[in-house]
Amino acid sequence: MSTLAIELQLSPQTEKRLRSILAQYQDQEAFAQNIIAYQISELKRAILNLRLNLREFEEKYGMTSEEFYREFQSGHLGDAEDFIIWAGLYEMYEENRSKLEELQ
Repeated sequence: MSTLAIELQLSPQTEKRLRSILAQYQDQEAFAQNIIAYQISELKRAILNLRLNLREFEEKYGMTSEEFYREFQSGHLGDAEDFIIWAGLYEMYEENRSKLEELQ
């Protein structure tokens, strides 16, 4: 088992609340695992919501988000508002997927 020393810059109120939570856990490993599980859950939820938003654009324009993004990045699609939004959603989706892979 290894030790991890973390220094956080917290307000006194936040520090008090965090210490209260930590005091409830006899097993620090369980506490850390709960934080990781929560983050994984949040990323999965965000990915699902982004996927639903991407699907709307895919259906509207008849191509996958991966195809769209390649074409958009190469400059073949222009800068219509829908395309800028779609590209932003796709980038967030990919970023969240990457973060999820790191945690799993």
